[in-house]
Amino acid sequence: MTVAPEAPGARQVSRRSRTVLPGSSRAADPGGERRRALTSLRDTDVYAVIGAASAALSLTWLLFVWLLPFNGPVGFVVMAYGLFLLVYALLVSLDEDGPAVVDRIAAAMVRSMGFLMVAILVIVVVYALVQGRTALVHLNFFTEDMTLAGPLEPLTIGGALHAAVGTLIMITIALAITVPVGLVCAVFLTEVPGPFSRFVRTIVEAMTALPSIVAGLFIYATVILSLGVDLGGFAAGLALSVMMLPIIIRAADVVIRLVPGTLREASYAMGTSRWRTVWHVVLPTCRSGLTTSVILGTARGIGETSPVMLTSGMTQELNLDPFHDPMLALSFATFEYVKSPEPTMIARGFGTASLLMALVLVLFVAARVIGGRGPGQLTRRQEHRRVVASRRDARRFAERAERSERAERATPATAPAAPPTPPATFRTQPGSSS
Repeated sequence: MTVAPEAPGARQVSRRSRTVLPGSSRAADPGGERRRALTSLRDTDVYAVIGAASAALSLTWLLFVWLLPFNGPVGFVVMAYGLFLLVYALLVSLDEDGPAVVDRIAAAMVRSMGFLMVAILVIVVVYALVQGRTALVHLNFFTEDMTLAGPLEPLTIGGALHAAVGTLIMITIALAITVPVGLVCAVFLTEVPGPFSRFVRTIVEAMTALPSIVAGLFIYATVILSLGVDLGGFAAGLALSVMMLPIIIRAADVVIRLVPGTLREASYAMGTSRWRTVWHVVLPTCRSGLTTSVILGTARGIGETSPVMLTSGMTQELNLDPFHDPMLALSFATFEYVKSPEPTMIARGFGTASLLMALVLVLFVAARVIGGRGPGQLTRRQEHRRVVASRRDARRFAERAERSERAERATPATAPAAPPTPPATFRTQPGSSS
């Protein structure tokens, strides 16, 4: 048996052809070029960042101390950051191509801006805590008001209880007004398009830039002067609701528009009405985003000072009635205490600001726990109720099947045949014709 000789180019043709990009100086290895995940972090990346940061700090120190007549921390940081980007681009270009270098520089700038925002937030929080530490260490600061405390009294007397309670009452009134109105308005803007909805959206966008002092003046002129409502928590809550309402509407409108249209179409295809679709499909899908919109509005309203100054009044006593007598808020109390030249009052002001930040954090966590779950996610209690209901249904189905089986056993298999019916006989009367 003779084997035909292999053609000269047969082996080369049977191999898998590899494509080489034009202008690429790196030839692919026989096994093909290994792909690299974009999210992976190599040792060279860490070395490049550390080396660029070290070189930037060294060069900046050399320029500021020896070569250039510059001084000041702001200029030092700005020059160090610019040199860091230049050195980092140079180090990355040693191993990567042009697009990869641009991508690394952009990623470094974005991450550095995020780090800057976090650093500023940490500095603000830590500064308030450090300045108010002398007041926060006393328990009476959280359990007493300022009825018996004056500007010259020590920190062991008086506290911010009346301001904290007043803030909670005001923000509760504002949320009771803005949450239903804001969510309904956002649903209207999204689900009922038309000229009027576009007009309302324009007004809402314009109100987001409304100065807070204007909102306070509006409530002061219309509610307090015209309607005769007393200065207090109710009027302050109305002023805060004017500030919170456009924020909640705008954020909720954006979130609802992000719901996929296929979900609405699937609901309409099942014969569901528009409002049942909104209630059972749209709102549960964007529940987490709606919670975020409420949090944004709450954070905007709880820290406002100008509307509260014009509508709540000033008091040193604890007041639980929002419709009568003045009521103090934490933001207004911070403003008043810090203006005082006394160190004890300034410490109370920073302590009140720290208490305000803690209150915002507590409200944020509570809102996330209540509405931060995604669509379809259930709590443990809801899962337990669903399991109990499923077991109850399974038990009911088993009992029904058992009853039907017992009924079949009690019924005989063949029923006795009915006796035959005799034929009907007709009697004819004499003289009658048949």
